Parts: sequence; C-alpha cells; structure tokens
Amino acid sequence: MESKLYVGNLAYSTTEDDLRALFAQAGTVTSVALIKDRDSGQSKGFAFVEMGNQAEAEKAISMFNGTQMKDRELKVNLARPREERGGGGFGSNRGSGHTRRPPQRGGNKRY
Repeated sequence: MESKLYVGNLAYSTTEDDLRALFAQAGTVTSVALIKDRDSGQSKGFAFVEMGNQAEAEKAISMFNGTQMKDRELKVNLARPREERGGGGFGSNRGSGHTRRPPQRGGNKRY
C-alpha cells in the first residue's frame, strides 16, 4: 500500500528538517520533499513525506492532521498519484471550452 503523505498548509519558513523531525515521531521517514517555486526557490507551502510503511503513514495522519505547526493547521493525508499531464503547451486546450484562434492582424482590411 501507499505510504506517501501529502502535507499541506505549511508555513513558508518550514524546512525539510522540520518535517523530518516531526514525522519521525510516527515512525521511519524515508524521504521528505518540500515543494518549492522553480524560479524563486520559495516554498509553495506543501510537501510530500514518505513513511516506512502503511501503518506508520496512517499513524502520522492521525497524529498530525489538524495539528498546529508554526501557527498553521497542518493538512495531512495520503498523497494521490500524480495526474498525467497531456499536451505540449501551446496547442493544449485542457477543456476550457474555448478554441484557440490565431491572432487577427490588420482588422478586416483586404489587401
């Protein structure tokens, strides 16, 4: 079973070491990934923590979901599998209901 946890509503000052120390209270922490903005390096306020096994993951959820850390109420639950990202950028419509039209140049003038 899955032992990877989503940890949300983190203070931006939270470090991977902070999370490792906290979740070690529930069992073996095999990895911690604090998600950061690609450009600024600033924390995005969530992380993924992988526990040693399913039982430790469930224990961590019951211990830490809804608890306070740095004046923020943590959201801890099982991580969902990453969704497939389709398309290659520009042509991707993503179901917005709008079709992409090329930009109009010159208004309605005929040459």
